[in-house]
Amino acid sequence: MSRLRDEPLDTAAPPRPLDTAAPPRRDPDRPPDTGGLPGSTRWLDEAETAAWVALAGMAAALPAALDSQLQRDAGIGFVDYQVLSWLSMAPARTARMSVVAEMATISQSHACRVVARLERRGWVRRVPDPDDGRGTLAELTEAGWRTVVAAAPGHVSQVQRLVFDNLSATQVAHLEQIGRRVLGAIHPGHCMRVPIGVVADA
Repeated sequence: MSRLRDEPLDTAAPPRPLDTAAPPRRDPDRPPDTGGLPGSTRWLDEAETAAWVALAGMAAALPAALDSQLQRDAGIGFVDYQVLSWLSMAPARTARMSVVAEMATISQSHACRVVARLERRGWVRRVPDPDDGRGTLAELTEAGWRTVVAAAPGHVSQVQRLVFDNLSATQVAHLEQIGRRVLGAIHPGHCMRVPIGVVADA
C-alpha cells in the first residue's frame, strides 16, 4: 500500500506537453463567453461534443465496471473500497470524516453513511477527534486492513485492464492533467491526495 501526499490540483510541477500546447482555436463565428447569462448558451462544437460524449460515457461506465468486479470478487462496493483504501494510506490509518469525504470524492453525508456501513461490518470504527471535541475520526480496523489488502489485487488488475492497458505513457500523463483540471473546476482550491512510496507495514 502507499502513503499519501497532498498536492494542489493546479500543481506547480514543470508542465507536461499538454500544458505547452497552444490553446485550441475556436470558431470565429462562435459567440464569446458571456458568463452564462440568459440567452447566452455556449453550445459545444463538434470536437467538444465528441469529447464530452466519451467522457460522460466513461464517467458512468467505469465506476459501474469497477463496482461489479469488487462485488463479485470481494463482496464490497466501489465506494466502500475507496474509503477503506484511502484510510489504509492515511497516517495511522485514521482520518477526519471531512477528509474521508474529500479523499473518496463524495459528500460528507454520503461519507457518514458509508463509514456507518463499514463500521457495522467491523472494518472501520469512529472515535472522537482528540484535537477537536466536535469532530469525529474514522479509523481502519485490522479486519478492515485485511479486507482492503485482499481486495486490492483484483481491483488493481481491473483498473489496469480497463484503463491503463489501453493508453500510452503520454496519454496517461494527459489523463492525469485533464482529471486535475476538471476536478479543479468542480472543487476550486481542492488538494488531491496522491499516494506515494510504500507503507513499511504493508
